Amino acid sequence: MTDTTSLTKKLTEYFNDTISGYHVDREQITLVASPPNLLKICQALRDEEDFLFSQLMDLCGVDYSAYGQVDWATRKTTATGYSRGRNQSQTEMDADKRFAVVYHLLSIKHNHRLRVRCYLSDENPLIPSVTEIWSSANWYEREAFDMFGILFEGHPDLRRLLTDYGFIGHPFRKDFPLEGKVEVRYDPEQKRVVYQPVTITNRVLVPRVIRDDNRYIEDEELPDA
Repeated sequence: MTDTTSLTKKLTEYFNDTISGYHVDREQITLVASPPNLLKICQALRDEEDFLFSQLMDLCGVDYSAYGQVDWATRKTTATGYSRGRNQSQTEMDADKRFAVVYHLLSIKHNHRLRVRCYLSDENPLIPSVTEIWSSANWYEREAFDMFGILFEGHPDLRRLLTDYGFIGHPFRKDFPLEGKVEVRYDPEQKRVVYQPVTITNRVLVPRVIRDDNRYIEDEELPDA
């Protein structure tokens, strides 16, 4: 029995009625938790002898609203030398699972890594803060709040971390415009920096690549030997 198989068995047996699901991909175990059970699960993952995930290595937000969709045909643009990686299957957004918070945990004693994912609704992305369990979550949660607008209940100081105090919106949300909502400039008359509506127009540019190398010509286009 491999370490991953053994750990998966222990996790599923211990959290049988607590987790919403799990999966293993490339030796990476992912537990799916619901917000009401999150703190109970995280506390056990940190303190139970079989787990001892003493370190929160990373915490991030995810927006699944456009998951599996593209702005242009991937196969066609790949043939011209430009592509965008994506999942092959198109997916419909689940309003109850638009956002997610993902936790990456490390057990130093057992040399195990674990991912915990918690889905959140589009309307009210609220989740308990894990700062009392792992203090490193403090700035991670502030970043997720700033970039995605995810609220962490019980956080000691939930303020923006990367954007300005007067910033409008959350820039990592898929519906946030690429050019932003406002821009800043120096007003010589007022002698200060002011905000104003954005004046640039968003454009999506696809570079054109011309290749004469035979490696990029379809087999049927090659001349007969």
